[in-house]
Amino acid sequence: MLNTKVSKAVRLAIAFGAASTALFSASSFAAEEGEVVEEVEKIQVLGSRIRTDSFASDTPITIISVENAANQGITSLGELLRTSTIAAGSSQVTSALSVGYVTSGGAGTETISMRGLGANRTLVLLNGRRAGPAGTRGQVSSFDMNALPISAIERIEVLKDGASSLYGSDAVAGVINIITKKGDDKSISVDLSQPFESGGEQQRINFSIGEEFKKGSIRVVGDYKVQHELQRGDREFFDCSARRYYNKDGERADPIDPRTGNYHCNESGYGLWLSNDGASNFDSGYGSYDYDGFFGNNGYSSFNDAASGPGDFTTPDGWYNVGFDKESDGWRNLEHPFSDNESMIPKTATYSLFLQGDYSFTDSISGYAEALYSSRKTETQAYRQFWVGDIARPDADLYEGFGGDVRIMPVALTDHYGSETTIDYRRFVLGLEGSLGFWDWDVSYQNSHSKGEYQNKVIYRDSMVMAQQHLGNGTSCSGEVTANSGKACVDVPWTDPQFLYGNPSDEVRNFLFGEETGETIYKQQTLEAYITGDLFELPAGAVGSAFGMSYQKDELDDTPGVASSTGNSWGLSSASRTAGTQNTRAVFGEIRVPLFQGEPWAERMELTTSGRWTDVSTYGSDNTFKVGLVWEVVDGFTLRGSRGSSFRSPALYELYLAGQTGFLGQNSVDPCFDYGSGYADGTVSERTYNNCLASGVPTDYDGSTASSATSVTSGGAGRLTAETSISEGFGFVWTSPENTYAFSADYYKVDISNQVANLGGSDITSTCYNSENFPNDPICTQFTRNDGTDGNYGIDTIYGGYTNVANQSTRGVDLNFTYRDDFDFGSVYFNIEHTVQLERTYQLFADSEPSQYIGEIGDPKHVGNISATFKKDDWSLTWTTRYVDETNDYEYYDDSNESTYRGEEITFVAETPKVFYHSLSGNLKLDQFDVTMGIANVFDEEPPQVSPSYVRAVGNSALYSQYDNLGRRFFANVTYNF
Repeated sequence: MLNTKVSKAVRLAIAFGAASTALFSASSFAAEEGEVVEEVEKIQVLGSRIRTDSFASDTPITIISVENAANQGITSLGELLRTSTIAAGSSQVTSALSVGYVTSGGAGTETISMRGLGANRTLVLLNGRRAGPAGTRGQVSSFDMNALPISAIERIEVLKDGASSLYGSDAVAGVINIITKKGDDKSISVDLSQPFESGGEQQRINFSIGEEFKKGSIRVVGDYKVQHELQRGDREFFDCSARRYYNKDGERADPIDPRTGNYHCNESGYGLWLSNDGASNFDSGYGSYDYDGFFGNNGYSSFNDAASGPGDFTTPDGWYNVGFDKESDGWRNLEHPFSDNESMIPKTATYSLFLQGDYSFTDSISGYAEALYSSRKTETQAYRQFWVGDIARPDADLYEGFGGDVRIMPVALTDHYGSETTIDYRRFVLGLEGSLGFWDWDVSYQNSHSKGEYQNKVIYRDSMVMAQQHLGNGTSCSGEVTANSGKACVDVPWTDPQFLYGNPSDEVRNFLFGEETGETIYKQQTLEAYITGDLFELPAGAVGSAFGMSYQKDELDDTPGVASSTGNSWGLSSASRTAGTQNTRAVFGEIRVPLFQGEPWAERMELTTSGRWTDVSTYGSDNTFKVGLVWEVVDGFTLRGSRGSSFRSPALYELYLAGQTGFLGQNSVDPCFDYGSGYADGTVSERTYNNCLASGVPTDYDGSTASSATSVTSGGAGRLTAETSISEGFGFVWTSPENTYAFSADYYKVDISNQVANLGGSDITSTCYNSENFPNDPICTQFTRNDGTDGNYGIDTIYGGYTNVANQSTRGVDLNFTYRDDFDFGSVYFNIEHTVQLERTYQLFADSEPSQYIGEIGDPKHVGNISATFKKDDWSLTWTTRYVDETNDYEYYDDSNESTYRGEEITFVAETPKVFYHSLSGNLKLDQFDVTMGIANVFDEEPPQVSPSYVRAVGNSALYSQYDNLGRRFFANVTYNF
């Protein structure tokens, strides 16, 4: 089998990359002198169900060899795909980004979103069959790349085109097909990745044993990998956030911290938030305690020093006024040790076992089987604020030792914030394949089961409310027990400096804090059968065909922890059980018609059509199609193009997500927040101004009397319909006559209509207040506002959820150039893979202005990879460069980097430069050993530094998946073959 012409074509396609896949066919290779010409084996190529002797395609296919990963020190499937241009053009969900943010699939999950269209629109196959979703929480819909060890993989085929007519509704953006190793090789391998600075180390050990025998083969792969935690304090570029403001002359405009003489650290605040109701010894700002004696030792005036009359603010010793002007902003000491312990890359341990085998029962019938088991444990650590926010801001005299005409909201820090997630994933496949005359058939059954437990640290809401009620009533605990958490009441010292600093007593810690555990189960079963063969002969060749059917059942059951499900997790989203089942039936067919062959103007021309009828139990039925044409004009120059439709039925979580409750700041969701001033300076439209005025909200309402708005998100069962999309592309491939170099260029465009979107927060309120039909617009019924009692006009509750409102579109060009040649002094291989993203837009409502993402941070216009390898005898050297284009987010700030800070005109940084990452590696094959060593991020490129008030960042480092958080590191792989 390994000597057939098609096998050679596949090997060359891997060597040449994406440019090769439309031109290396069996006919490309003449028999070498003395070689026995074997019968050509028919294969099935990604993007077609028809088995053929040609490795040609009417759509672009990228082939990624795992050898590429070894040469760059990449040890995970997710990272390998993330660095390819199909994913590098948009920020991906990584384990690092799942630490401080809620992501689909839960903590530690790594998914791939092709073209930035969403991971739930990218289909992942394992050896041509579905790989079921894995993860935690209610929003599970995608395969977790952690589940499969990279040591089991031979190559990855990526179909960069919509393929719903062949593979189903979740192939809108494309298909990733992971091909595992076969053969009779046996090896033990050890990997390590060691950053030059401590933190973020990786170690992996695995074995792979393959055995071929007369009637079949079997392979067993075992893998254990440990990703050590990278804490924020491990890297200087994650240091405490400075504002990074500049004066017009380019000088820094940040306030100075007099303790250090450096720019002020502006992290999460703690201390006293003050509202002045008549005290004369301060105007505004915060109360900060003199923890290190700095204020007292340097002659600063305390609140008590400045108190001179009735109603002035008085405190226990050690409290000082800060944050009331630019200079005093620098007095707030916000550099807290909790931030150094925050997980930037969480600690993760994964072990996997993969088995596959095949057996020939007869000359025409064989069976195959696969089994995968993976267990992952991820631990994260972070910190958070908590405060008196469930009652109106209390008067000063309610706190022991405080007095005056002032209202106080104490804000404390705690490191009781993090999670421990365990995912147990198993998948097995059983199948039969064979032939009936000139027809080949295949029947397979796939069953995947993901069980995830997520343990979260929580602050009990009933404990917080009980403690605040005692504060507001001026009373002490008297044996009460909280209703949900069952905690005996403890008096909370809200203004105690050690409590605010994150050092509560054990009694207070036990009363306020706890843990909960939720469980998520996702099951997927797929039964699929198809048959492929030639229908009849035409002058240009045989008409190939494939016909099949499939049945798929998905089941999701997410049971959150007790605190979340009862709304007893303070400051975090609550969630009820999310459960649902979906059955999908489909019938599909594909026909490939050879139109011309051997003509002066067409060496070869083929037309391929495919269609699929799909019926989804939660939606209904629909049809999809695809038409493609490949035209080999002359030997070595091929044109190709395709156009097809897709539809994606709503995912289970989009349908059945139970009411999740979150809390949003008033200034982020209320268009009527200080709208009078906004109207005066031109940031609030006249329509919004008039609608806010009509709703009775005062023009100067600042939200100080309102607590957070409650946001309720739920699934859209009963009202959601399927998304529809059109995908089209065309391009060409050109290769040299001697197959030394190849070049391809492909244009792509995908338009998604009626997209399912999570409508909530400011989307609802801003649309309502900007409506011509206010207050009768239906969207205005999706939130409630307080009536002004006690001065509270804030948004009370927003009822959002999943609905069909959005449209999304993307288009761009993929370019690839590959050169490979042999010389007397050695072999040279060179490859450039480049993607130009021309447009990616998102439109929430029909009358909304479309948002253009390309060029924004996380969505660069240009991304690419360059690799060069020199090989001689048993050793080789490889240099790899990955690059990301410059970006900026100034579109969100009136296309300007100008703003004001404390009345001064300043500029901020919301842009990133072009970034290049380089790696160098060497490989040596010595007897039974295969050794690869190298340096990744050779020049120790740091993440771009930005102004964190305007860009998602940790410290001043932009937090997007395109940027390296580890720094320069040494990597090595040692494999012993036996």
